Amino acid sequence: MVKIVGINGSLRSGSYSAKALELAKKSVENLGNEVEILDLREMSLPFCNGGDEYPDYPDVEKLRQTVKTSDGLILATPEYHGSISGVIKNALDLMSFEQLSGKVTGLISVLGGQTNSNALNDLRLIMRWVHGWVIPEQIAIGQAWKAFDEEGKFLDQKLSERLDKFAYSLVENTKKLK
Repeated sequence: MVKIVGINGSLRSGSYSAKALELAKKSVENLGNEVEILDLREMSLPFCNGGDEYPDYPDVEKLRQTVKTSDGLILATPEYHGSISGVIKNALDLMSFEQLSGKVTGLISVLGGQTNSNALNDLRLIMRWVHGWVIPEQIAIGQAWKAFDEEGKFLDQKLSERLDKFAYSLVENTKKLK
């Protein structure tokens, strides 16, 4: 069994990133693993100032410790103006090699328009920079406003199947590097 931490990089109420992350969580759990979600909407994080100490923000330590003690990560972000959300970038900036190095990571992006890989490529670059291992499978959900049903499940069966393969790859690669 591996412990995976998912980070929702959206602050929007009714976030499609959160919905996609919840589906990924279920898929990873169905493989017999533990998943904890860090929802940045529920955390009080300061803007990163390049320092190591944020004594007035206990959620910084919670973020760091939760990620540090995990075996792998799922990062979910909306794509804004061709890149990742500022909130997920800030959360990653509040961490360092100590928390992120060696983490096997799966990436999910949601977009209002057509699918592309901009946010995914930016996250891949960030994780490579901190010596993380990003799995080749990734999920880009275009036109997110019509990708989910009322229960928060994917309407497209092929997308559901891709998510299951994504979860399997994340778990298997995490086990290999653990």
